[in-house]
Amino acid sequence: MGVGEAAEDQQLPLLRSSSSNERNQPLKRTGTLRTAVAHIITGVIGAGVLSLAWSVAQLGWIGGPLLMLVFASVTILSTNLLSDCYRYPESDSPTRVGSYLEAVKVYLGEKSQTVCAIFVQESLYGTGIAYVITAAGSVKAIQRSNCYHKEGHEASCEYGTSLYMLLFGLVQIVMSQIPDFHNMEWLSVIAAIMSFTYSFIGLGLGFAKVIENGKIQGSLTGVPTSDAADKLWLAFQALGDIAFAYPYSIIVLEIQSPPPENQTMKKASKIAIFVTTFFYLCCGCFGYAAFGDDTPGNLLTGFGFYEPYWLIDFANACIVLHLVGGYQIFSQPVFAVAERWSRKKYPSSGFVNNFYSIKVPLLPRFQVNPFRLCFRTVYVVSTTAIAMIFPYFNQVLGVLGALNFWPLAIYFPVEMYFVQKKIGAWTKTWVVLRTFSLACFLVTVVGVIGSVEGLISAKLS
Repeated sequence: MGVGEAAEDQQLPLLRSSSSNERNQPLKRTGTLRTAVAHIITGVIGAGVLSLAWSVAQLGWIGGPLLMLVFASVTILSTNLLSDCYRYPESDSPTRVGSYLEAVKVYLGEKSQTVCAIFVQESLYGTGIAYVITAAGSVKAIQRSNCYHKEGHEASCEYGTSLYMLLFGLVQIVMSQIPDFHNMEWLSVIAAIMSFTYSFIGLGLGFAKVIENGKIQGSLTGVPTSDAADKLWLAFQALGDIAFAYPYSIIVLEIQSPPPENQTMKKASKIAIFVTTFFYLCCGCFGYAAFGDDTPGNLLTGFGFYEPYWLIDFANACIVLHLVGGYQIFSQPVFAVAERWSRKKYPSSGFVNNFYSIKVPLLPRFQVNPFRLCFRTVYVVSTTAIAMIFPYFNQVLGVLGALNFWPLAIYFPVEMYFVQKKIGAWTKTWVVLRTFSLACFLVTVVGVIGSVEGLISAKLS
């Protein structure tokens, strides 16, 4: 996948391949409906799929699938609103908007862009923390899988994750010295292949387990709890986990598509979300059908499956490889913002601007910048440290999914759409979209509350 100038505009630079002056002059765009669909599916499916079976288990056979369909519909609506913001203004020789933050600045102004940038950076940073937790859990699962195979399913086989988090952090410190996405296209490709591989393995194992059991487990209301309050917290947390798995708003405007971009992207989003939702429903529902009330928080590390152990090991190895690349995909935009700001703030600083050539035996000569080395190292260390303090997969995903759902997937797209279409206050469209935005805001609030409560409970237990 190509990487464009938007990589340095605080976005996920996965999908766009174009020059920095695209906004000022028309360039030939090679994207098609087919490539747009492929990019969306690749951008959506990731580590969030591993928590969907647990989410369905908390919500039951009615609430779980229904909420996935609701989030799919909301995602399509959000994408449709964003797709109409590809060009500004809508007429009179419009220029193409190249990234999410650029669109917010063009339509809503610099103050809104600053607020939006905070959520974008928090989302990217938080995802890095989640990936440290997930990767360490997968390495631990490989060890446990081999132990269970050798010692039997009743063996203790308990291992910690702190060491694996430190090792993952060390790998990321090295990987983070890759200058930018122009130098790591291969890493994005590998990460995408790995994510599809382990997702299909999880789906296949869940299906096989249902066949082995000879029945569908679970209930209409989900896992029973001791009191109604506990059930409510878990339902809210499950809502946040599903939210983490769906929206891809901050990459929509970077996907290369042929004019008219809005029509192409609306069609591509419907196709991609239909495929993704079908896949999510299969993963979540087969996982719940296989394990019922005992559904693990992470389908591949919670040990609902023991055999074939080699396939469990392979799936978890794919997760680790995916997250090695995925961490960089979400971190490089943060690096670019910090380094660009520092160069502008301290143009005469040698620490910030100078590069030094270093030759290591058996390796090619490479350039080192002191600020880049220090900032990126501290960044990785901070995400690793927070992950070690809060190593709770479902709770962390729930907080991140709920916290970013409304502002990035709903609020800013709705506000930009109002400006683009010149929709007046208290018109029918204005009232409908305002009501929709308010409802989604309430979803974010309850999701954050439930996930934070789960995080605190897990920490205290």
